[in-house]
Amino acid sequence: MNRRMKAALIGGALLGIICVVGAYIRSGFTASPIFVFSLWYNRVILGLAVGAPWIVTTRRKALLRGAILGLLVSFAFYSSTGFEDPVSFVAGILYGVILEWWLSRSAKK
Repeated sequence: MNRRMKAALIGGALLGIICVVGAYIRSGFTASPIFVFSLWYNRVILGLAVGAPWIVTTRRKALLRGAILGLLVSFAFYSSTGFEDPVSFVAGILYGVILEWWLSRSAKK
């Protein structure tokens, strides 16, 4: 596994924890463990997609790629909830951008 993939998976797992905490609070601490795990796992999969060995491109295009991947991966979770968690859907798009920003930042070093 290359360095980019490892960093993206770790980033996805960490962003997943943040997302899970937010979802758990939004649900009034009533979210089921299956829902919470599914949301976290979705963010790890987002890290996997973003961390794939994509061709080197400009930072702007990389951020757009992160948004598109975030949209596609998060839509799978969003549709499985019956379209009832738009906050997590939008957060997934932002997380894709955050991951690409973080990876492109560390790639400069």
